[in-house]
Amino acid sequence: MDQNSIFPIKLTALGMLRDEASSYLKSVQWEQGSRAKHRDKDVKDTSILLYLSRANSGSALAVTSVSKTILGLKKRLLPDSVALPMCLNQALYAVQEGITLGVWVKDSYYDASGLSRLIENKSGLDANGKREFESKMHTATAFMLFALAYKIVHDLKSQASDDLSVMKQKFAGIPEVSFMSPIKGVSCCLFYYDKYLSHPEIIKSDKDVVDFTVVYFEAVIAEIQLRKSTLEYTETIEDRTYKLEKSEFAISGWGTTFEGTAKHITFNKIKFEQIVGNRDAKHFARRLTERMLSYDFTAKKNPFQELGGFMPVFMGYGIPGTGKSMLIAAIATRLKEYADILDIPFLFHPMPDTLISTFQGGSAEKMVAWMKPMQDPTKLIFAPIDDAENNLQERTEQGVSAGVKEVVGVFLRYTEGAYAVNYGNSSIGLFTNLPEMLDKAVISRVQGRFKIDGARTAHDFLDQDYIWWRKLDKTMPDFVNMKNPEQYAYLQDQGLAKNMGAILSHIDKPTEARVHDVYDRVEKKFKTNTHLFYANLYKEIQAVFPFFSSRDVRNIQSAISLRLSDFDLEGAWFENPETYFKKDYNTKFSMLQELMRENMKGLNFSEIRRQEVVRYLDNVATIADTDFKRKVDARVNQLNVETKARKTFENEV
Repeated sequence: MDQNSIFPIKLTALGMLRDEASSYLKSVQWEQGSRAKHRDKDVKDTSILLYLSRANSGSALAVTSVSKTILGLKKRLLPDSVALPMCLNQALYAVQEGITLGVWVKDSYYDASGLSRLIENKSGLDANGKREFESKMHTATAFMLFALAYKIVHDLKSQASDDLSVMKQKFAGIPEVSFMSPIKGVSCCLFYYDKYLSHPEIIKSDKDVVDFTVVYFEAVIAEIQLRKSTLEYTETIEDRTYKLEKSEFAISGWGTTFEGTAKHITFNKIKFEQIVGNRDAKHFARRLTERMLSYDFTAKKNPFQELGGFMPVFMGYGIPGTGKSMLIAAIATRLKEYADILDIPFLFHPMPDTLISTFQGGSAEKMVAWMKPMQDPTKLIFAPIDDAENNLQERTEQGVSAGVKEVVGVFLRYTEGAYAVNYGNSSIGLFTNLPEMLDKAVISRVQGRFKIDGARTAHDFLDQDYIWWRKLDKTMPDFVNMKNPEQYAYLQDQGLAKNMGAILSHIDKPTEARVHDVYDRVEKKFKTNTHLFYANLYKEIQAVFPFFSSRDVRNIQSAISLRLSDFDLEGAWFENPETYFKKDYNTKFSMLQELMRENMKGLNFSEIRRQEVVRYLDNVATIADTDFKRKVDARVNQLNVETKARKTFENEV
């Protein structure tokens, strides 16, 4: 079986299981285990834990009904309401749908793993057979609970409050989670869910029911994730993806990305031609969109990743007012337009302004929730972070909040390391006026960078004015009674460059003084077309900038690889998607390899390498020097204030 086999979950099949799910909501029986009855009373929320430990009211077996409890909440919270309030209805329906899907997943595992056959022959099983039966039953139960909890959280996450920290403070954990059998697993899960709902301190409003449901079933998922390593016979879970019909919901092994919970944000549609200047930025943005559109949804990978031309994290920087927000909108516009033409899903997923929480751990939780959708292989995802210095500030600076440190920590884990999963379908863009304020480790994750410098030439400023006054000219012809330029057509210079070579052809030597000095010293010993030149250049740069590391060298290598794949996709491919975009992965990869070979015939590797190294090192020095200058200016200003205050004080005395 293929590693990424996709199995559809038919809506008709779920319809046949809904009555079984409803029966669980009407009534479940559960006998608490001894450990759950004697929980450690020294941990937080002792009263709630004590309440849960006595949930059976002294009897061995308790019967609970989630549906009755929900109706009871309606009477307690909203006694005048005739119909079931929306939040209560949403929660109850989500739990029912979650159980329905969980039952379907359990049945699928029964058949795929051979557990159905073991059940049929249960009376004739030997010792090994009985052990296999028990192990598979535990795994089936765990996966059923995982699927139902995952579906519930998926359906309710967007309806819940943005900040669940208060509810999590109330939540005292789940006393026990049973893997003994599907019936016992669901009964145990719903038993404690019901008892929490009945606790007067947990639910204060109808919205609390949605919030608590998300918190509770997230805890169920967390418990299963902790114990999944003890499960056996998981091959038929981890080798496939279950995709719900007519939905974005999918279960791929034990992964939780909560596809669909991230909402597509609307944006102003802007063409690249409407952005004045910024040739470097516009060219990078165009290449980014072309590479993202080459992602193969079947193979779940991007051929440009193999060619070395894909940047999962990039940065655009420049002074205020040079077009950062417009560039974000232009990238989103281009991706959305082609995604619609190619009939592929696209998510515009900017970082929210309300990410930093005042609650301990709240910012990390929000950041994880924002990063998770980037691991969804079923859509193209553009995730810009505007004013990135606000949330990704240097952690060592005095006064940086704990929330910022949490956000930076999550960003680093999800962009490189065990959590960093990138299929080549998503890209995070950092946009900032103050790159020197970004955390150094964050900057080191940036594989592509460009300056957003706005209008730089007389023609640029001419075009910027033209975009403004042409609206007046359309509504009132002849009102703008000024003479047009004779040898320049408006917007003539605002088109997209053919390649980066046309933009960087003027680069000779570093412009930053400290880099220039190192460059000259090394160049006197080694020619720039020798490998030793770069090895010694990096060594000397590291002596001047101690934070320069092997990761910076890898980023330079990525930038060079990007230049080698800096070619236009054929226009006919966009006009007729069947000729490229709809091809299988191997065919697309071969077509791109051929284009790359043709493109490289006119390139000079040594010169490209020199240009990219110079550009990168200049960038490193600019950020470092700006940071130092800002600190010096702040210190000088403080000294001036102190001097003025002292003189004022002396005069008054």
